[in-house]
Amino acid sequence: MVWPFTSASRKDEEAQRESVAWTDSLNGTDWQHYKDPRNWIPTLLVTTTVLASLKIYRSYLRRIPGAVHIQPSFFRKRSIFGRVTSVGDGDNFHLYHTPGGRLAGWGWLRRVPVKKSELRNRTIPIRIAGIDAPEGAHFGRPAQPFSMDALAWLSSYILGRQVRAKIYRRDQYDRIVATVFVRRGLLRRDVGLEMLKRGLATTYEAKSGAEFGGLEEKYKAAESKAKAKKRGMWGGEPQFFESPRDYKTRMNLGEAQNNNGNS
Repeated sequence: MVWPFTSASRKDEEAQRESVAWTDSLNGTDWQHYKDPRNWIPTLLVTTTVLASLKIYRSYLRRIPGAVHIQPSFFRKRSIFGRVTSVGDGDNFHLYHTPGGRLAGWGWLRRVPVKKSELRNRTIPIRIAGIDAPEGAHFGRPAQPFSMDALAWLSSYILGRQVRAKIYRRDQYDRIVATVFVRRGLLRRDVGLEMLKRGLATTYEAKSGAEFGGLEEKYKAAESKAKAKKRGMWGGEPQFFESPRDYKTRMNLGEAQNNNGNS
């Protein structure tokens, strides 16, 4: 039965509608349209470009706000680039990650924060690999000789500068252990190696957790040369010398004995 109020065109459309089998529908598709490269190559190129751009951004241009955000797959394979915002001791500092450097707009389009309130929870703590600088005064412990010299030199050498850190792992204090490089003039300098040359650090002596990035022999040679020339911390009488590792061992032992005596 046809409703009296149904338009003629509507009636004609309904009359022309017929159920079509799925196989017939496929057979009726013009597949030649999809075989023409001009129809699918642009779509493929756009999709590939978008996916590649996302991968590049995530791997190289996305800013890393802290140590816990560094992917484990980055360790021993990647380096991070950024500005040193503070130096805490003779062998560690904080870095504000600036991926892409000036090419990505850092320093002219994108600003690196300078206030402590702006930098809070937005920097990466870096522990320089392969070296041990004299311990400063903290946790109630007295400072080692040359601890202030090492801190002052490191601050003057890298504070406020762009550095590249070849990262190895995260240590027990959530710092990133890395070999650090800074440009001084036209040359790229290994910061840890420069400290060893000046007698402001020893090679790392811990039995476990040592990271040298394949530079251990080079570091030990620089240490031996500084020791022979009595530079920095090697300038005193050998019998009175105490390495940062020996100092920490002595302090830990003394504290353990005090705790046992008080218990």
